[in-house]
Amino acid sequence: MRIKKGFVLRRICDQYVITGEGLEQVNFSKLVTLNNTAAFLWQAVEGKDFDPETLADLLFDKYDVTRERALENARKLCAQYLEMGLIEE
Repeated sequence: MRIKKGFVLRRICDQYVITGEGLEQVNFSKLVTLNNTAAFLWQAVEGKDFDPETLADLLFDKYDVTRERALENARKLCAQYLEMGLIEE
């Protein structure tokens, strides 16, 4: 998986949001708000290939969470990003 070209993470006041920029995302009319954990993951894989296991490793290393829980959450996040069109396989 990879973040699609044209999506940018920005910090606006105390919130992280993903916006679509450029011609590739001209039809993307949403702002996606991320919590601190999701923003951490986004920044860690920006410009890189990743999979749910990669995200799970990042969660496991940074937070007090079991490997199973980290993988479950990473899979859900990837599914949500795919559904929103933010990443590609």
